Amino acid sequence: MTFGAGRIASVLAAAAVVLTFAPDEAWAKKKRKAEVPPPPVPQIVIPQRPYPPDFSPGALTMPAIRPDGLFESPNRNITPSQMLWNLRAAYNVAALNCPEPSRTEITTSYRAFLKAHSRTLAAANRQVDAEFRAKYGAGFVKPREQYMTFVYNGFAFPPTLPAFCNAALAFSRDAKAVKSANLRSYAATALPSIEIVFDDFRRRYVKYQTDLAAWDQQYLALYISRYGPPPGMTAQVAAITPPAVTVPASAPGGAAAPVPAPR
Repeated sequence: MTFGAGRIASVLAAAAVVLTFAPDEAWAKKKRKAEVPPPPVPQIVIPQRPYPPDFSPGALTMPAIRPDGLFESPNRNITPSQMLWNLRAAYNVAALNCPEPSRTEITTSYRAFLKAHSRTLAAANRQVDAEFRAKYGAGFVKPREQYMTFVYNGFAFPPTLPAFCNAALAFSRDAKAVKSANLRSYAATALPSIEIVFDDFRRRYVKYQTDLAAWDQQYLALYISRYGPPPGMTAQVAAITPPAVTVPASAPGGAAAPVPAPR
């Protein structure tokens, strides 16, 4: 089989094209492969560490939860006379500690309350004395004062004071229409309505503690590796949370002197 000169030239030209473009195509494929960007590095976002509600301390121990789902409190499981006397204590704290302008109204109502119900309140005070004497004997004064200190300080606990003052303002208005003969029954409903404020805080604080424990378990080591110990945690104890502060079940805050009644 013979080829003409033109045929031979065409075959040689085609071979040259193959030899010319085959290496270029392989290089292009290699270049395209090299230009593929690497997969992105996963970004780990550390959410904000949970913080206690209402600017409260970060290491409180909440009272125990009772079988009925409520928290232990000095305002529960008490006699009618003690309930009335504790309501008076709440009124007292509100008259002294609630901000203006609500304090003006509360203080005025509180003084009218003391005047209108002086005999009933005095009788309740004597009955409370008798109850503590029956329980503690001749030395009943000290445990009674300790108990009332917890009651006062529970009402005056700063993180819950705004909500407490709102509740106190409401019951100070309602109390104006209450007769002395109905004062004990009124206290039996008014005092639990105030206690709702503290139950709400305690539930939110327990949730904070739960959320904090979960955050520490998931993010604490990573956080420390990047930023160092969180605020309030020294390098020596970076693997644990600060020690808890035990608070008596009778008050969400520490003990202090009873709040005096306004004159």
